[in-house]
Amino acid sequence: MDDLTGRHALVTGGGTGIGRAIAEALRDAGAKVTVTGRRADVLAEVGGCLAVPMDVAEEASVTEGVARAQGQNGPVHICVANAGVASGASLARTDAAMWRQVMAINLDGCFHIFRACLPDMLSEGWGRAIAISSIAGLKGLKGAPAYTASKHGMIGLVRGVAADLAGKPVTANAICPGYVDTDIVTGNTTRIMERTGMSQADARNVMVGANPHRRLIEADEVAAAALWLCGDGARSVNGQAIQIAGGEF
Repeated sequence: MDDLTGRHALVTGGGTGIGRAIAEALRDAGAKVTVTGRRADVLAEVGGCLAVPMDVAEEASVTEGVARAQGQNGPVHICVANAGVASGASLARTDAAMWRQVMAINLDGCFHIFRACLPDMLSEGWGRAIAISSIAGLKGLKGAPAYTASKHGMIGLVRGVAADLAGKPVTANAICPGYVDTDIVTGNTTRIMERTGMSQADARNVMVGANPHRRLIEADEVAAAALWLCGDGARSVNGQAIQIAGGEF
């Protein structure tokens, strides 16, 4: 495992699920880690990390939060845009407010945090910008056009940023998980049960079955991919959308 001692990693949505797993993996690799999110009490539970409340949908909140993180942990070398919302509804049931909320958190949030952190990476002469997109960023997800569009947009943003960074010691990549065993799956299970009358097991199996290898992905599998992207062996990996999805094509 590469030693990240001396690197400062900032993980949005770092209090739970994938974000927490990534934050803990980076911490264990020696990085100084800042976790951000809207719930200070949840962030405080992530041991050994600096907790900074932040709403990625609000540019001023991101600017202020990054400045606080820089003040305590120094320049940001690794930025993981993980904060997101997984709202699902057909296009007919998606109103403008829901569309804007999904875009503001998923896509605008990635834009805000990348733009705030990239200057440090360029001035430091080393950096990794990582967006946690989704398999929905590479294909259509039934019943979730807003979410699908936001995750496609994150990959487009990553590819544009990567093109800007070509030839520099800074990379930008996206990780695209399938269904991961997190609170989002738990919430989706409840919504499926309410909508269809399915049992809890059958509702959960809707998502298990959507992964080709017929199991939910563990958060540590996504964290391992993020950690690899931060290593020296991934220094030529740029502008990629890496699937952690059990065999999706």
